[in-house]
Amino acid sequence: MLWIKSLHIIFMVSWFAGLFYLPRVFVYHAMSDQNNTAQIDTFKTMERKLLIMTHLGGVLALLFGIILLIVWLPGLATLAWMQIKMLLVLFVVLYHLFCIKLVRDFRYDRNKHSHKWYRVFNEVPVLFLAGTVIMVVVRPFA
Repeated sequence: MLWIKSLHIIFMVSWFAGLFYLPRVFVYHAMSDQNNTAQIDTFKTMERKLLIMTHLGGVLALLFGIILLIVWLPGLATLAWMQIKMLLVLFVVLYHLFCIKLVRDFRYDRNKHSHKWYRVFNEVPVLFLAGTVIMVVVRPFA
C-alpha cells in the first residue's frame, strides 16, 4: 500500500503544479495585447495543454486517494481531520472545474476578468494545499 500512497502524493503534486501554473498563464493572457493573434493563440494552446496535464494529475490523485481510503485506511473517513481534508479536496475539485470554465472563456475570447483578479485567483489553491497538508500531518481534531 505504500506504493499506492506514493502514487497518490506524486499525482497530487502534479495536480497542484497545474493548478498553480494555469492561473499564472491566465494572468499573462489577460495582460496580453488582444490584437497580437500569434501571442493569444500561444496562450490558448498553453492553457489547453496545461489543463490536460492538470486533469491527469487530478484524476489519478483522486483515484489513488480513494483506493487508500477504501482498501488501506477505511476507518479514517470517520475522523474529523479526514472529513475536513475531504472537504478541502472537494473545494480543489470545484476550483479545477472553474479553471476549465476560464480556459473555455479564453478559448472563445470571453474573458471578463483583469490580470489583477487572476493574480488573486492564483493564490487560492495555496490555501487549499496548506489546509490539506495541515490536516494530514498535524491531525488537529484527532
